[in-house]
Amino acid sequence: MKLPLLRAPPRRARRCCIPYASASSSISNIRFGSITRRSYSTDDPPSGEEEEEDYDFGSFDVILPEEPYVWGVAHIQPRAVPPHIARPPYARGEPVRVPLQDLPMRLGGEDEHKLRGAAKLARDVLRLAGELVQVGVTTDSIDARLHDYILSRNAYPSPLLYRGFPKSCCTSINNVVTHGIPDQRPLQDGDIVNVDITVYKDGFHGDTSRTFLVGDVDKKGRDLVRITEDALEAAIGVCAPGRPLKLIGTTIHELLRGTKYSVSTQFTGHGIGEHFHCPPWILHHLNDEPGVMRPGHCFTIEPCIVQGTNPRSWIFPDGWTASTENCARSAQAEHMVLITESGADVLTR
Repeated sequence: MKLPLLRAPPRRARRCCIPYASASSSISNIRFGSITRRSYSTDDPPSGEEEEEDYDFGSFDVILPEEPYVWGVAHIQPRAVPPHIARPPYARGEPVRVPLQDLPMRLGGEDEHKLRGAAKLARDVLRLAGELVQVGVTTDSIDARLHDYILSRNAYPSPLLYRGFPKSCCTSINNVVTHGIPDQRPLQDGDIVNVDITVYKDGFHGDTSRTFLVGDVDKKGRDLVRITEDALEAAIGVCAPGRPLKLIGTTIHELLRGTKYSVSTQFTGHGIGEHFHCPPWILHHLNDEPGVMRPGHCFTIEPCIVQGTNPRSWIFPDGWTASTENCARSAQAEHMVLITESGADVLTR
């Protein structure tokens, strides 16, 4: 789960319609559960000021907020958690505290053992999520299964009640970049869906995500998911003690150079451990931020890769769901990386 840096104003919702339409374009609006689905295709190239962008993003359903808009998430009932499950402070009603200091973990102790255990559980939950992702299955039912599985492991689903988030995982479909809220829309043949898992166990958070293919996904969608996984692996490959944190963004930038993909600059990776989000902050785009990787640093790398050259997103009225401005698809993949004395361990592999 990513920490939002920027939020586009709701007025930008107007841009998430059909960025280019011509006489040969077909548009249909379909009410489906709690989501408005807009299917579209374009056959002619864009013209004028839009020539620099490729709007042929493939065949898929665009996710838009239901009208009339419902602001916030107060109307969504959170799932129950038994009293014996240990909760993070924010789930006990305390304010969210994000440390300002960058304090690496002491390696080799009980804390590292607990951190690895939380990461391993997050990995196992994500594997279950992949088994549940099928055509016709609702993301809300996936959330329910994962919620129960996490509780059965005596752990807490970290997203639940974090800054008011109402569900136990995030499910981001097609043009949704991140923080999608599970709902009653059945997954459609051709969707791509990112399932973002974070668990809290023994006082530590474990965080991972992956974008899954639903049924028969078109080539553009499959290619997007593939290059997203490539970007994550390339970034992991440059992690080692003493290396600059900005090398992660540089590596992803170089991988995407010359392609028709871009990386979101609005959401970052983050340190993780006893806190859900803490330094060091991991920027996935080209940057010149200071800081080096040190033994004991544990952080997530979780790039959101977007079709085309416009990675900007806007936030739905629910205050969480982030969609691309131009309805391009986005995919994301995430691992937890622990910097050791001699290299880096991927804890959620």
